[in-house]
Amino acid sequence: MPKNHPIIPAAKVGVLLVNLGTPEGTDAASVRKYLREFLSDKRVVDYPRAFWLPLLHGIILNTRPAKTGRAYAKIWREESNESPLRYYTRMQAEGMCDNIGNDDLIIDWAMRYGTPSIQSRIDALTGAGCTRILIVPLYPQYSATTTGTVNDEVFRILMKRPWQPAIRSAPAFHDHPSYIEALANVTRRHLGTLDHIPERILLSFHGLPERYFKNGDPYYCHCAKTARLLRAEMGWSEEFSPLTFQSKFGPEKWLGPATDATLKEMAAQGIKNVAVITPGFVSDCIETLEEIEIAAGENFVAAGGENLSLIPCLNDAPEMLEFLSAMVSKELGGWV
Repeated sequence: MPKNHPIIPAAKVGVLLVNLGTPEGTDAASVRKYLREFLSDKRVVDYPRAFWLPLLHGIILNTRPAKTGRAYAKIWREESNESPLRYYTRMQAEGMCDNIGNDDLIIDWAMRYGTPSIQSRIDALTGAGCTRILIVPLYPQYSATTTGTVNDEVFRILMKRPWQPAIRSAPAFHDHPSYIEALANVTRRHLGTLDHIPERILLSFHGLPERYFKNGDPYYCHCAKTARLLRAEMGWSEEFSPLTFQSKFGPEKWLGPATDATLKEMAAQGIKNVAVITPGFVSDCIETLEEIEIAAGENFVAAGGENLSLIPCLNDAPEMLEFLSAMVSKELGGWV
């Protein structure tokens, strides 16, 4: 190289796991900062800005952060001062490093909203010499509101760069045989710890306004296929393990049936013991630990039920790390 040429690291390949995001703390200010970024995304809430932004900044961000912060406080990991979502995403990245990482393959993680940001980790990867980066959105089922917005953010960042790394984005894995097998193994292991036999097992996915599906978002179809494949693997009937949707927000019609309404109906029918699995989340988070295990569990008992057991997400289970490592290795074909 010419004299005084800057040092250029040897070319490497990067893998960036990306999950939704999390506040830095349970206080209202931290939650408000996170919700402001999350709910300002046009992919997440696509209402006209002239209508949505005054509502967001005038009402929602002044009323919701304290309530959401209290919910986070119920599940916060005090030993590491972080949310479960952040903890398990980091554990997944570290587990993959142990499985397939090396000097030429760097595995990192980021959050779409909050920290560490996608931009900070792409900066770190390119700074370490990564000229090729595989983006892995940690959403089994594709939606424009999740995988779509991760890809949006990656390319927004690259638009500002004079020298862009080569980029790949891993596809949805809702029907990947190893993902279904991992769900089944974790489910069997959990059911073996119970002192009762569930009479029903709900397959609960995060909800989405119905019009997104009508406009071409494949999320509902991906959820339905995951449910069908998991039932087949477990030998469950559709009656025993209905597909439901949780986390409804706002007045418009969402995908259904609703998880909370289904649980209430089951309690009214005399069903006493249920379990809930959430195959749309790869890491336990506020939607699984607080919304389902705590809130839905309390409501089910109040309606006449006796036991609601949350089947854990894949988290950092060996099956999850093996699946991610194998899937990523395939997506890196020709690069490593």
